[in-house]
Amino acid sequence: MKQETYTLFENENLETIVDTIATELEKRNESPFWKDKVVPFSSAILSVLIPLRDNKILFNPQGNLEEKLTPELFLEWSDLVSLKMLAFTLQKSNASKSLQRTNLEKELCNTYKEIDLSMLGEYLSLYTVNLEDELLDFPISNYNLHQGVSNVIKSLL
Repeated sequence: MKQETYTLFENENLETIVDTIATELEKRNESPFWKDKVVPFSSAILSVLIPLRDNKILFNPQGNLEEKLTPELFLEWSDLVSLKMLAFTLQKSNASKSLQRTNLEKELCNTYKEIDLSMLGEYLSLYTVNLEDELLDFPISNYNLHQGVSNVIKSLL
């Protein structure tokens, strides 16, 4: 997965990207343990990044506009703390019907369309991330396990 990875992230749908990641895991003979973690993670994060990409309001963890969904941006969001922040940002955006907590221009934020957070919420719940109170932390052991998932994805991309 090299240059074609950029095209994949820029243009394809969730299923195609996740299938490609799963195929790459198979080719590399990764442990089933990691496949059982990487595929749901990839689905969860892409379930929110792709709608942002398609609506042209994709942003990075610093809140700045990103022109394209790239493997690097995907990896930036792969940190559990960043992912938690993304979930709460989109939850607030869904409630207000406008993109919140970013540095994007107001007119652009107002083009926001509600995003289904169920896949992301399910994934974060597996890691005991509190989805009701943003200030509550999650167990460090869950963070460490999630970092393992991120490392496997980095090796693929």
